[in-house]
This record gives sequence, structure tokens and C-alpha cells, in this order.
Amino acid sequence: MKQETKARIRVVGRILFLVYLLALVYFLFFAEEYGRRNFFELDYRYNLVPFQEIRRFWIYREKVGFLAAFLNLAGNVIGFLPFGFIVPVMHKKMESFWKVSLLGFMFSLCVETIQLITKVGCFDVDDLILNTLGAMIGCGAFLICNKFRRWKYGEEEV
Repeated sequence: MKQETKARIRVVGRILFLVYLLALVYFLFFAEEYGRRNFFELDYRYNLVPFQEIRRFWIYREKVGFLAAFLNLAGNVIGFLPFGFIVPVMHKKMESFWKVSLLGFMFSLCVETIQLITKVGCFDVDDLILNTLGAMIGCGAFLICNKFRRWKYGEEEV
């Protein structure tokens, strides 16, 4: 693949990543239909027990409704799939599964910490787990697609 084409792909990747980040920030911090609360409420909400909320949503899925359980569990995974897929497109040095996974975890930790500090949503260790899983799946999908692309076009890995 020509150098110019690769550079264009990276620019498009950066634009897509910016659009993704803006959409993610909107849904995480400003979308009222996802249970966002008034900043002036005095309590901080957090869960530091791994799998507590995941287990709760699974056990009470019939009571809370399929949509609520799906949005909480799968939504956290799906929300970070683009992160894991686009980051390696943007940066050649980020084509490592573990680097992208760590970066996804760190980004999720920043998001959760901002939610705690601003009292928007809840700091939830389960969200860290699910978000990181989403970044990992996205990166895995990228690596599979990239391997297929290299095989199809006869490019060698560098």
C-alpha cells in the first residue's frame, strides 16, 4: 500500500476517533435518558466490588427489563469497541493487543473518575471491566481484519 494511502487512512482514523469521542462524551455525561442526575445532589455513587452490578443486572434482568440490562451490560462493551478498533488505525505503534487493552482501561478509568468527581453517573468497577473488554474485542477485530488485509494484498508484517 502506498505511503500516501496509509497517511490518509490514519487521518480518517483520527477524524473517526474524534467523532467517536464526542459521541461517547455526550452519552456518558449529557444524555439525560441514561439516568444522569443533578450536579448539586450531595452523594457520590460508586461500586468497588467486581462483578456486583453485572451479577445484579443478570439476576434481576426480568425485573429491570431487557433493555435496561442490555444497555448496562452490552452497552459498556459496545461503547468501547470503536476505541479498540480505531486506536491501532491511528497509530502504528498501537497495533499491540496489550497496549490497546491497557489504553482502553486507562481511558475508561478516566471516564469513571470524571463521573465520580462530577457526580454524573456512578464510578463502577464493573464498567471498567466491561469497557476494557470492549476495547479488547475491538482491537482483536482490528488485528483479524488487518491480518486478512495483509494476506489478501500480499503485504508482509513489519
